[in-house]
Amino acid sequence: MSKNNNRKNEHVSLSEKFYPEGDTSFKDISFIHHSLPECDVRDVSLASTLGNLHFTSPFFINAMSGGSKWTGKVNEKLAIIARETDLAIATGSVSAALKDPAQSESFQIVRKTNPNGLIFANLGAGHGLENAKRAVDLLNADALQIHLNAPQEIVMPEGDREFSQWIENVRSIVEGLKIPVIVKEVGFGMSRETIDLLDSIGVTLIDVSGKGGTNFAQIENYRRKDFKLDDFEAWGQSTVVSLLEAQESKTRASIIASGGIRRPMEIVKASALGASISGLSSQIMHMALDDVDETIVSLTSWKEEIKRIMTLLGAKKIEDLKHTDLMITGDSSEWCDNRDINKRHYAFRSKHR
Repeated sequence: MSKNNNRKNEHVSLSEKFYPEGDTSFKDISFIHHSLPECDVRDVSLASTLGNLHFTSPFFINAMSGGSKWTGKVNEKLAIIARETDLAIATGSVSAALKDPAQSESFQIVRKTNPNGLIFANLGAGHGLENAKRAVDLLNADALQIHLNAPQEIVMPEGDREFSQWIENVRSIVEGLKIPVIVKEVGFGMSRETIDLLDSIGVTLIDVSGKGGTNFAQIENYRRKDFKLDDFEAWGQSTVVSLLEAQESKTRASIIASGGIRRPMEIVKASALGASISGLSSQIMHMALDDVDETIVSLTSWKEEIKRIMTLLGAKKIEDLKHTDLMITGDSSEWCDNRDINKRHYAFRSKHR
Protein backbone atom coordinates (compact mmCIF):
# COMPACT_ATOMS: atom_id res chain seq x y z
CA MET A 1 0.00 0.00 0.00
CA SER A 2 1.37 3.44 -0.92
CA LYS A 3 1.98 6.07 1.73
CA ASN A 4 -0.80 8.20 0.23
CA ASN A 5 -3.32 5.33 0.34
CA ASN A 6 -2.38 4.59 3.94
CA ARG A 7 -2.84 8.27 4.85
CA LYS A 8 -6.35 8.27 3.35
CA ASN A 9 -7.24 5.19 5.40
CA GLU A 10 -5.76 6.76 8.53
CA HIS A 11 -7.78 9.95 8.07
CA VAL A 12 -11.07 8.03 8.00
CA SER A 13 -10.18 5.58 10.78
CA LEU A 14 -8.83 8.34 13.04
CA SER A 15 -11.89 10.49 12.34
CA GLU A 16 -13.94 7.60 13.71
CA LYS A 17 -11.52 7.03 16.61
CA PHE A 18 -11.82 10.66 17.65
CA TYR A 19 -15.52 10.89 16.80
CA PRO A 20 -16.67 13.77 19.01
CA GLU A 21 -19.53 13.35 21.43
CA GLY A 22 -21.22 15.79 23.76
CA ASP A 23 -21.92 19.46 23.30
CA THR A 24 -20.85 21.59 20.35
CA SER A 25 -20.87 25.38 20.00
CA PHE A 26 -24.58 25.15 19.17
CA LYS A 27 -25.25 24.71 22.89
CA ASP A 28 -24.73 28.49 23.05
CA ILE A 29 -27.78 29.07 20.85
CA SER A 30 -31.36 28.87 22.17
CA PHE A 31 -34.56 29.73 20.37
CA ILE A 32 -37.06 32.01 22.10
CA HIS A 33 -40.37 30.18 22.23
CA HIS A 34 -43.45 32.07 21.03
CA SER A 35 -46.69 30.24 21.82
CA LEU A 36 -48.59 30.95 18.59
CA PRO A 37 -46.56 29.62 15.64
CA GLU A 38 -49.17 30.57 12.98
CA CYS A 39 -47.86 27.67 10.89
CA ASP A 40 -48.85 24.08 10.01
CA VAL A 41 -46.37 21.22 9.56
CA ARG A 42 -47.82 20.48 6.11
CA ASP A 43 -46.98 24.00 4.98
CA VAL A 44 -43.22 23.70 5.70
CA SER A 45 -40.79 23.31 2.80
CA LEU A 46 -37.23 22.04 3.31
CA ALA A 47 -36.08 23.07 -0.16
CA SER A 48 -33.01 25.26 -0.43
CA THR A 49 -31.25 26.87 -3.39
CA LEU A 50 -27.66 28.05 -3.76
CA GLY A 51 -27.24 29.72 -7.13
CA ASN A 52 -28.29 27.07 -9.63
CA LEU A 53 -27.90 24.22 -7.14
CA HIS A 54 -31.25 22.98 -5.84
CA PHE A 55 -31.54 20.91 -2.66
CA THR A 56 -34.63 19.11 -1.34
CA SER A 57 -33.26 19.23 2.24
CA PRO A 58 -31.33 21.82 4.26
CA PHE A 59 -28.39 19.44 4.80
CA PHE A 60 -26.05 17.28 2.73
CA ILE A 61 -23.25 14.72 3.11
CA ASN A 62 -20.03 16.72 3.24
CA ALA A 63 -16.51 15.78 2.06
CA MET A 64 -14.90 12.77 3.74
CA SER A 65 -13.52 9.82 1.85
CA GLY A 66 -11.71 8.32 -1.14
CA GLY A 67 -8.18 7.61 -2.34
CA SER A 68 -7.78 3.94 -1.39
CA LYS A 69 -9.59 0.63 -1.85
CA TRP A 70 -11.13 0.73 1.63
CA THR A 71 -12.24 4.37 1.46
CA GLY A 72 -13.75 3.61 -1.94
CA LYS A 73 -16.01 1.10 -0.18
CA VAL A 74 -16.88 3.79 2.37
CA ASN A 75 -17.74 6.16 -0.49
CA GLU A 76 -20.03 3.52 -1.96
CA LYS A 77 -21.93 3.29 1.33
CA LEU A 78 -22.25 7.07 1.52
CA ALA A 79 -23.43 7.23 -2.10
CA ILE A 80 -26.16 4.66 -1.38
CA ILE A 81 -27.30 6.76 1.57
CA ALA A 82 -27.28 9.91 -0.57
CA ARG A 83 -29.26 8.20 -3.33
CA GLU A 84 -31.90 6.77 -1.02
CA THR A 85 -32.39 10.00 0.96
CA ASP A 86 -32.05 12.43 -1.97
CA LEU A 87 -29.16 14.23 -0.31
CA ALA A 88 -26.29 15.94 -2.11
CA ILE A 89 -22.88 14.42 -1.43
CA ALA A 90 -19.28 15.61 -1.65
CA THR A 91 -16.31 13.28 -1.97
CA GLY A 92 -13.05 13.70 -0.14
CA SER A 93 -10.15 15.38 -1.93
CA VAL A 94 -9.60 13.79 -5.34
CA SER A 95 -5.92 14.80 -5.38
CA ALA A 96 -5.03 11.14 -4.75
CA ALA A 97 -6.68 10.16 -8.04
CA LEU A 98 -4.95 12.98 -9.92
CA LYS A 99 -1.59 11.68 -8.68
CA ASP A 100 -2.47 8.00 -9.12
CA PRO A 101 -5.22 7.19 -11.67
CA ALA A 102 -5.53 3.74 -10.10
CA GLN A 103 -7.39 5.46 -7.23
CA SER A 104 -9.99 7.05 -9.52
CA GLU A 105 -12.51 4.29 -8.92
CA SER A 106 -12.59 5.04 -5.19
CA PHE A 107 -14.17 8.39 -6.12
CA GLN A 108 -16.05 7.46 -9.30
CA ILE A 109 -18.02 4.87 -7.34
CA VAL A 110 -20.05 7.77 -5.96
CA ARG A 111 -21.33 8.75 -9.42
CA LYS A 112 -21.70 5.12 -10.48
CA THR A 113 -23.81 4.33 -7.40
CA ASN A 114 -25.76 7.59 -7.49
CA PRO A 115 -25.95 8.51 -11.21
CA ASN A 116 -28.65 11.16 -10.89
CA GLY A 117 -27.55 12.69 -7.60
CA LEU A 118 -26.10 16.08 -6.81
CA ILE A 119 -22.37 15.39 -6.40
CA PHE A 120 -19.48 17.70 -5.49
CA ALA A 121 -15.83 17.01 -6.23
CA ASN A 122 -13.24 18.27 -3.75
CA LEU A 123 -9.71 19.57 -4.19
CA GLY A 124 -7.23 21.55 -2.10
CA ALA A 125 -6.40 25.20 -2.71
CA GLY A 126 -2.87 24.22 -3.67
CA HIS A 127 -4.19 23.09 -7.06
CA GLY A 128 -4.77 25.27 -10.11
CA LEU A 129 -7.47 25.44 -12.77
CA GLU A 130 -6.33 22.49 -14.88
CA ASN A 131 -6.42 20.08 -11.95
CA ALA A 132 -9.79 21.52 -10.94
CA LYS A 133 -11.15 20.67 -14.39
CA ARG A 134 -9.74 17.15 -14.11
CA ALA A 135 -11.39 16.73 -10.71
CA VAL A 136 -14.75 17.82 -12.07
CA ASP A 137 -14.47 15.56 -15.12
CA LEU A 138 -13.55 12.59 -12.93
CA LEU A 139 -16.95 12.67 -11.25
CA ASN A 140 -19.03 14.56 -13.77
CA ALA A 141 -19.47 16.80 -10.74
CA ASP A 142 -22.23 19.36 -10.30
CA ALA A 143 -19.96 21.62 -8.21
CA LEU A 144 -16.40 21.78 -6.95
CA GLN A 145 -15.34 22.28 -3.35
CA ILE A 146 -11.95 23.94 -2.81
CA HIS A 147 -10.80 23.19 0.71
CA LEU A 148 -8.66 25.49 2.83
CA ASN A 149 -6.69 23.51 5.40
CA ALA A 150 -3.55 25.45 6.32
CA PRO A 151 -3.48 24.34 10.02
CA GLN A 152 -3.85 20.70 8.97
CA GLU A 153 -1.00 21.03 6.44
CA ILE A 154 1.21 22.70 9.07
CA VAL A 155 0.74 19.80 11.50
CA MET A 156 0.74 17.03 8.85
CA PRO A 157 4.21 15.41 8.71
CA GLU A 158 4.18 15.38 4.89
CA GLY A 159 2.02 18.50 4.54
CA ASP A 160 2.46 21.62 2.41
CA ARG A 161 4.45 24.55 3.75
CA GLU A 162 3.74 27.06 0.98
CA PHE A 163 0.41 28.89 0.90
CA SER A 164 1.08 32.19 -0.88
CA GLN A 165 -0.39 30.95 -4.18
CA TRP A 166 -3.67 29.74 -2.70
CA ILE A 167 -5.69 32.89 -3.27
CA GLU A 168 -4.64 33.13 -6.93
CA ASN A 169 -5.48 29.46 -7.42
CA VAL A 170 -8.94 30.03 -5.98
CA ARG A 171 -9.46 33.09 -8.17
CA SER A 172 -8.45 31.24 -11.35
CA ILE A 173 -10.73 28.29 -10.55
CA VAL A 174 -13.72 30.51 -9.76
CA GLU A 175 -13.19 32.43 -13.00
CA GLY A 176 -12.38 29.40 -15.14
CA LEU A 177 -14.91 26.73 -14.15
CA LYS A 178 -18.40 26.67 -15.62
CA ILE A 179 -19.95 25.01 -12.57
CA PRO A 180 -20.44 26.39 -9.03
CA VAL A 181 -17.36 26.61 -6.81
CA ILE A 182 -17.64 26.23 -3.03
CA VAL A 183 -14.70 27.39 -0.93
CA LYS A 184 -14.65 25.59 2.40
CA GLU A 185 -12.59 25.33 5.55
CA VAL A 186 -11.94 21.91 7.08
CA GLY A 187 -12.90 22.49 10.70
CA PHE A 188 -10.97 25.62 11.69
CA GLY A 189 -13.69 28.17 10.97
CA MET A 190 -13.61 31.51 9.18
CA SER A 191 -13.38 35.16 10.14
CA ARG A 192 -15.34 37.99 8.53
CA GLU A 193 -12.03 39.15 7.04
CA THR A 194 -11.53 35.81 5.27
CA ILE A 195 -15.10 35.82 4.02
CA ASP A 196 -14.79 39.36 2.66
CA LEU A 197 -11.53 38.44 0.92
CA LEU A 198 -13.16 35.44 -0.74
CA ASP A 199 -16.08 37.63 -1.77
CA SER A 200 -13.67 40.13 -3.34
CA ILE A 201 -12.29 37.49 -5.73
CA GLY A 202 -15.72 36.32 -6.84
CA VAL A 203 -16.50 33.42 -4.50
CA THR A 204 -20.28 33.10 -4.13
CA LEU A 205 -20.53 29.89 -2.06
CA ILE A 206 -18.62 29.71 1.25
CA ASP A 207 -18.57 26.84 3.76
CA VAL A 208 -17.30 28.27 7.07
CA SER A 209 -16.65 24.78 8.57
CA GLY A 210 -15.81 25.58 12.18
CA LYS A 211 -14.41 23.70 15.16
CA GLY A 212 -16.61 21.09 16.77
CA GLY A 213 -16.46 18.16 14.37
CA THR A 214 -13.47 16.32 12.94
CA ASN A 215 -10.27 17.91 14.23
CA PHE A 216 -7.66 17.44 11.50
CA ALA A 217 -4.93 19.02 13.62
CA GLN A 218 -5.59 16.32 16.22
CA ILE A 219 -5.55 13.62 13.55
CA GLU A 220 -2.28 14.81 12.01
CA ASN A 221 -0.73 15.23 15.45
CA TYR A 222 -1.57 11.61 16.23
CA ARG A 223 0.13 10.55 13.00
CA ARG A 224 3.37 12.38 13.82
CA LYS A 225 6.30 10.15 14.78
CA ASP A 226 8.53 12.94 16.10
CA PHE A 227 7.57 15.93 18.26
CA LYS A 228 3.91 16.81 18.75
CA LEU A 229 2.27 20.16 17.96
CA ASP A 230 -0.43 20.03 20.64
CA ASP A 231 -1.30 23.74 20.65
CA PHE A 232 -2.64 23.55 17.09
CA GLU A 233 -5.41 21.19 18.20
CA ALA A 234 -7.28 24.18 19.71
CA TRP A 235 -6.74 26.44 16.68
CA GLY A 236 -9.58 28.30 14.97
CA GLN A 237 -13.17 29.41 15.48
CA SER A 238 -16.27 27.36 16.25
CA THR A 239 -19.04 26.90 13.70
CA VAL A 240 -21.41 29.20 15.62
CA VAL A 241 -18.75 31.92 15.86
CA SER A 242 -17.94 31.52 12.17
CA LEU A 243 -21.61 31.95 11.25
CA LEU A 244 -21.81 35.06 13.41
CA GLU A 245 -18.66 36.39 11.73
CA ALA A 246 -20.23 35.73 8.33
CA GLN A 247 -23.26 37.84 9.27
CA GLU A 248 -20.89 40.70 10.14
CA SER A 249 -19.11 40.47 6.78
CA LYS A 250 -20.03 42.44 3.67
CA THR A 251 -20.31 39.31 1.55
CA ARG A 252 -23.03 38.62 -0.98
CA ALA A 253 -22.09 34.94 -0.94
CA SER A 254 -24.37 32.17 0.25
CA ILE A 255 -23.10 30.67 3.50
CA ILE A 256 -22.85 26.95 4.21
CA ALA A 257 -22.44 25.65 7.77
CA SER A 258 -20.41 22.60 8.75
CA GLY A 259 -18.29 21.44 11.66
CA GLY A 260 -19.82 19.55 14.58
CA ILE A 261 -23.40 19.49 13.26
CA ARG A 262 -24.89 16.21 14.47
CA ARG A 263 -28.63 16.67 15.01
CA PRO A 264 -31.68 18.17 13.28
CA MET A 265 -31.89 20.96 15.90
CA GLU A 266 -28.34 22.03 15.06
CA ILE A 267 -29.18 22.15 11.35
CA VAL A 268 -32.07 24.48 12.16
CA LYS A 269 -29.91 26.63 14.44
CA ALA A 270 -27.29 26.93 11.70
CA SER A 271 -29.94 28.13 9.26
CA ALA A 272 -31.20 30.63 11.85
CA LEU A 273 -27.64 31.97 12.05
CA GLY A 274 -27.56 32.59 8.31
CA ALA A 275 -26.61 29.30 6.68
CA SER A 276 -28.45 28.38 3.50
CA ILE A 277 -27.62 24.71 4.04
CA SER A 278 -25.53 22.54 6.39
CA GLY A 279 -22.94 19.88 5.61
CA LEU A 280 -22.42 16.85 7.85
CA SER A 281 -19.32 14.67 7.69
CA SER A 282 -18.27 12.75 10.81
CA GLN A 283 -21.82 12.25 12.09
CA ILE A 284 -23.01 10.57 8.89
CA MET A 285 -19.74 8.65 8.57
CA HIS A 286 -20.21 7.36 12.13
CA MET A 287 -23.75 6.26 11.30
CA ALA A 288 -22.85 4.75 7.91
CA LEU A 289 -19.99 2.63 9.22
CA ASP A 290 -22.43 1.11 11.70
CA ASP A 291 -25.46 0.40 9.49
CA VAL A 292 -26.32 1.84 6.07
CA ASP A 293 -30.00 0.90 6.16
CA GLU A 294 -30.48 2.34 9.64
CA THR A 295 -28.72 5.53 8.54
CA ILE A 296 -31.20 5.92 5.68
CA VAL A 297 -34.10 5.51 8.10
CA SER A 298 -32.58 7.98 10.57
CA LEU A 299 -31.83 10.69 8.01
CA THR A 300 -35.31 10.36 6.55
CA SER A 301 -36.77 10.89 10.03
CA TRP A 302 -34.49 13.92 10.48
CA LYS A 303 -36.36 15.67 7.68
CA GLU A 304 -39.65 15.25 9.50
CA GLU A 305 -38.09 16.46 12.74
CA ILE A 306 -36.73 19.58 11.04
CA LYS A 307 -40.22 20.34 9.72
CA ARG A 308 -41.64 20.10 13.23
CA ILE A 309 -38.97 22.41 14.68
CA MET A 310 -39.61 24.91 11.89
CA THR A 311 -43.33 24.76 12.60
CA LEU A 312 -42.77 25.75 16.24
CA LEU A 313 -40.68 28.67 14.99
CA GLY A 314 -43.34 29.76 12.50
CA ALA A 315 -40.92 29.22 9.60
CA LYS A 316 -42.51 27.88 6.43
CA LYS A 317 -39.24 27.89 4.48
CA ILE A 318 -35.54 27.78 5.32
CA GLU A 319 -35.06 31.48 4.60
CA ASP A 320 -37.68 32.30 7.28
CA LEU A 321 -35.38 30.89 9.96
CA LYS A 322 -33.14 33.93 9.56
CA HIS A 323 -35.98 35.98 11.11
CA THR A 324 -36.48 33.87 14.22
CA ASP A 325 -35.59 35.09 17.72
CA LEU A 326 -32.69 33.46 19.50
CA MET A 327 -30.34 33.94 22.43
CA ILE A 328 -26.54 33.74 22.27
CA THR A 329 -24.80 32.67 25.49
CA GLY A 330 -21.56 31.04 26.69
CA ASP A 331 -18.31 31.28 24.76
CA SER A 332 -20.13 32.51 21.66
CA SER A 333 -21.53 35.42 23.64
CA GLU A 334 -18.08 36.34 24.88
CA TRP A 335 -16.79 36.23 21.30
CA CYS A 336 -19.56 38.62 20.26
CA ASP A 337 -18.52 41.04 22.98
CA ASN A 338 -14.89 41.02 21.92
CA ARG A 339 -15.61 41.25 18.19
CA ASP A 340 -18.34 43.91 18.53
CA ILE A 341 -21.20 41.70 17.29
CA ASN A 342 -24.66 42.88 18.38
CA LYS A 343 -26.21 39.93 20.26
CA ARG A 344 -29.45 41.79 20.99
CA HIS A 345 -30.19 41.99 17.29
CA TYR A 346 -30.72 38.20 17.20
CA ALA A 347 -33.15 38.26 20.15
CA PHE A 348 -35.66 40.61 18.50
CA ARG A 349 -35.59 39.75 14.80
CA SER A 350 -39.14 38.46 14.39
CA LYS A 351 -40.56 41.92 15.18
CA HIS A 352 -39.08 43.16 11.91
CA ARG A 353 -40.91 40.71 9.62
